[in-house]
Amino acid sequence: MADNHIERIVVRGDYLSVPLLIWRRFHRPMPGLAERVFDMNPGLAGHGPYLPIGTAVDIPIPVEPAAAEPRLQVTLW
Repeated sequence: MADNHIERIVVRGDYLSVPLLIWRRFHRPMPGLAERVFDMNPGLAGHGPYLPIGTAVDIPIPVEPAAAEPRLQVTLW
């Protein structure tokens, strides 16, 4: 997956983890994205399972594959 851009999210509540931030941002499973977030944010894992309030987290926004345009079907008979 290529990245379209990076979004910075600042933790504003208690008991938020990286997987929960991802779920709240995308509202669907995003396999492998938590690992990419930890790779992009050195030292983030050092905070433990829950991120402290005020922590800035950069999250890559994956590019969605372009939907194929429907083709007009022509029937000859």
